[in-house]
Amino acid sequence: MNPHVTPRLFAPGLAVALLVLAGCGVANWNDPYPASQSGQNILYSSFSERPKHLDPVQSYSSNEIVFTAQIYEPPLQYHYLKRPYTLIPGVAAAVPEPYFLDANGYRLPASAPARAVAYTVYEIRIKHGVMYQPHPAFARDAAGAYRYHALTESEIASRNVLADFSETGTRELKAQDFEYEIKRLAHPRLHSPIFGLMADYIVGLKEYADTLKQANEALIKRGERDAWLDLRKYPLSGVEVVDDYTYRIRLKGSYPQFQYWLAMPFFAPVPVEVDRFYGQPGMAKKNLTLDWYPVGTGAYMLTENDPNRQMVLERNPNFHGETYPTEGEAGDAERGLLADAGKALPFIDKLVFTLEKEGIPRWNKFLQGYYDNSGISSDTFDQAVRFGIEGEAGVSDSMREKNIQLSTSVAVATYYMGFNMLDPVVGGGADPASRERARKLRQAISIAIDYEEFISIFQNGRGIPAQSPIPPGIFGFRDGAAGINPVVYDWVNGVPRRKPIEAAKKLLAEAGYPNGLDAKSGAPLVLYYDVTARGAEAKSILEWYQKQFEKINIQLQVRPTDYNRFQDKIRKGNAQIFDWGWHADYPDPENFLFLLHGAQGKVKSAGENAANYANPEFDRLFEEMKNMPNSAARQQLIDRAIAILREDAPWLWGYHPKDYVLYHAWYRNLKPNKIAYNTVKYQRIDAALRAERRQAWNTPQWWPLLLMLTLLAAFAAPAVLTWRRHERATAAA
Repeated sequence: MNPHVTPRLFAPGLAVALLVLAGCGVANWNDPYPASQSGQNILYSSFSERPKHLDPVQSYSSNEIVFTAQIYEPPLQYHYLKRPYTLIPGVAAAVPEPYFLDANGYRLPASAPARAVAYTVYEIRIKHGVMYQPHPAFARDAAGAYRYHALTESEIASRNVLADFSETGTRELKAQDFEYEIKRLAHPRLHSPIFGLMADYIVGLKEYADTLKQANEALIKRGERDAWLDLRKYPLSGVEVVDDYTYRIRLKGSYPQFQYWLAMPFFAPVPVEVDRFYGQPGMAKKNLTLDWYPVGTGAYMLTENDPNRQMVLERNPNFHGETYPTEGEAGDAERGLLADAGKALPFIDKLVFTLEKEGIPRWNKFLQGYYDNSGISSDTFDQAVRFGIEGEAGVSDSMREKNIQLSTSVAVATYYMGFNMLDPVVGGGADPASRERARKLRQAISIAIDYEEFISIFQNGRGIPAQSPIPPGIFGFRDGAAGINPVVYDWVNGVPRRKPIEAAKKLLAEAGYPNGLDAKSGAPLVLYYDVTARGAEAKSILEWYQKQFEKINIQLQVRPTDYNRFQDKIRKGNAQIFDWGWHADYPDPENFLFLLHGAQGKVKSAGENAANYANPEFDRLFEEMKNMPNSAARQQLIDRAIAILREDAPWLWGYHPKDYVLYHAWYRNLKPNKIAYNTVKYQRIDAALRAERRQAWNTPQWWPLLLMLTLLAAFAAPAVLTWRRHERATAAA
């Protein structure tokens, strides 16, 4: 090494470093967003899985509705604050009251029994003056013709993103747009997940699918496979446009739950101009589709779709306007949720969603203030949450120091362990005596599996033990002593208490398995548990289940498999015991009790009754209850149906999960709504407070670098002095 080189370079390098430090001020070097966004009215959040569908006729996943619900506006929506969940107008002028017809088309009174109703008619009036977001599909030239509806192959080839179309337009929402979307449910090139259900109810929809299939095949025969299929040419008998602001939907029979579907994006409007624009051959190859660039009348519109990096929504400049609710439920005013009552929506200008595949980076960015809210994983739960003396959840001291708030809510969902009732051991078969023994076996297991312990260990306390399929917040749910499952619990000192394990062992003996041994053969009872869970955490859960069965001397054999194989076993009825769950499509008890309806048997009818449970009396009560409006009479039927389920125990009722969400002090008006997703328009960001807190939490710490440079200077000083003496001696010589 040349001793003359290092000292010469060190001194200027140190000077430059000190100058840089002196000039950089207190800028946040770790800020992941452009400096131009500083202080802006933007909501920052994340997503972990790219949305596959943004077309309302196909989208049905929770990671997709986060976006679609802000863009599309169906006729109805849910009140943001009220519980139980309450339907209110969206772009409809009012919540429609259906009327009923008999088989001859004569109107029936509203009190007519469901069995007398041949048709139900919803007449929906929409608001005037609702405009679509700016979009090229509406752009016209000077002569009034649509500018981009007849593009040549070369014109499409030169455009790669929606922004490549320089001109946009808009128009008013019309009733015809709702009719067009309902027709799209049957489109042969689309795959709507609700088509099968709706074809059973919407008059003529099943036949309409056949008509469109034939029309599409005719295009293929003519060599026009990708040509646009104009649905206006083919009438749908079950949907009638009365005028520009009114349309009717005719259903078969009585189906009161249909009103909830009118609050989902499936029934949001899609204008024919948009379908025509995206339907041009060659557009799909460029991802110029409704699945990629949605078009709506909602408070926000998608302006950037880069699902491998970032999704951006911005305020729709044509939004028709809406105001914040003026009433809610008890305690909302005290929590500040009515401070914005009556003010114009939306409050936030822009929504930025960043792809985060890993939980730890997302959590760290939340703590730094770069995300406005965050869920809580098991890895970070102890860092974030503390439980009080009464068991109430609150934030930890470190969260409280940052004024981070915690919001908790019980999800409208149920997770359960199911028994396959077609299995001879746990189901019992056709013989009444065998069915009775199997019923007592299921009851014994229901007592033995301690879901309170499961929730505490594996859910960090985030859940409540289920007493039936119906979760809190849904009509039919009973609280307190009236709501416990008497097969599994006793009511002691004002709380439910799981029956002692001796009660389970007694039932097991009555089932023919004293001490877990077959009374006839003496062989130990072995049951089989089919699961898809894998990994270290899953291993501990499965071992826990085995220990729960061991409490009554039953051996549980775990049979892990992949999800496709698992589904196949459930479809064919080859599983004995399994885990499953259900999240409500809409807030009605029918949406949970139908999971045990005999007509929905998985093996028999490919329905959602994975346990293949069938009880004639339960089925009768369900059929009578499902089409009734909420009332005391409906509650009585639900109570009787649930009492049967508790005795038969086709499920271990499991638990209803609790959702925990952390949010910063600058994020306002946040109230979890487990049914509605179009809620961002109600929320508010204090951008100035956020900028202040980010600055305080992310100020660069320079002292380690300064210390290092000081030490380097100290070590280099002798070399510098030696070099200078050498230079002087050389000069003197």
